[in-house]
Amino acid sequence: MFGISFNDIRDFLTSPESLIMLVSGILVFATIVTLSAPMMGSDKLDKRIKSVNNRREELRRKSREAMEAAANNRGGRSIRGAEAKGLMRKVVDSLNLQKAFEDPALQDKLQQAGMRGQRPAVTFYFFRLLSPIILFLGALFYVFVVNDFGLPQITRVCFSFGLGLLGYYAPNLYISNLAAKRQQSIMGAFPDALDLLLICVESGMSIEAAFHKVSTEIGAQSIELAEELSLTTAELSYLQDRRTAYENLAKRTNHPGVKAVCTSLIQAERYGTPLGQALRVMAKENRDMRLAAAEKKAASLPAKLTVPMIVFFLPVLFVVILGPAIIRVNSM
Repeated sequence: MFGISFNDIRDFLTSPESLIMLVSGILVFATIVTLSAPMMGSDKLDKRIKSVNNRREELRRKSREAMEAAANNRGGRSIRGAEAKGLMRKVVDSLNLQKAFEDPALQDKLQQAGMRGQRPAVTFYFFRLLSPIILFLGALFYVFVVNDFGLPQITRVCFSFGLGLLGYYAPNLYISNLAAKRQQSIMGAFPDALDLLLICVESGMSIEAAFHKVSTEIGAQSIELAEELSLTTAELSYLQDRRTAYENLAKRTNHPGVKAVCTSLIQAERYGTPLGQALRVMAKENRDMRLAAAEKKAASLPAKLTVPMIVFFLPVLFVVILGPAIIRVNSM
């Protein structure tokens, strides 16, 4: 009825005009989604606070069972995080992907990206197996069936292997991108949070109450930082060693400014030095660090503008300057 054949579909997919139209449509759709996401999306603070509450309940349960085990002089039963179930878990367990793709720093990377528990790790191993296969087979189908671009067979096979190799590293790139965005959000609000923490401590509040107060106040500016501070509050309440809570905060954020603050808090906890004085010094250093980062970005702007100016501004400038002279010469 419609008269559409395989050759018509192949011609449509291999036509440069069709590819340009398809890519343009995808870019327009992505732009619309990006611009409308802040208006359409719901408040993520409640979801993140809920995840922190789950972590708090887990810490409370572990602490209670540890105390019961010590009282009864026997080991408590082990607690495992929420396990991923379903197809991905079965594939990862049956193929033993956790051992095949073993990465000691995976849990740290996932925590820095805001992912906790067993489910993100299982998902990561599953897509590390699946994405190279999908990209490799998709590339093979395209260059051997849809359009070979006039390339020899060995070149097409190497191109497919290259896309498959890119698919192997794609999950790592995705996690690193999430962690970088999260770290940027945290560090944008951390100096202000440190000032609030200093005010709370100098007003007589305990460090747990100060962390809790700052987490509720800083949520409007950075949801990620509010989540980390709330999680630190829970760990300070239920972990046996308070130093571990500070070290976990530094590990999850993975930023020199936060690490320096956590080191100062650990030293103040150990040696009994005034906490307000240490926080005041750290707050000044973090403000200076944020100012230095802004100055560095501003200083690199002229170098970044060189290529756009050459590509976009100079041709227009030449047309404006030489255009009238060329028109006058042609009219003579």
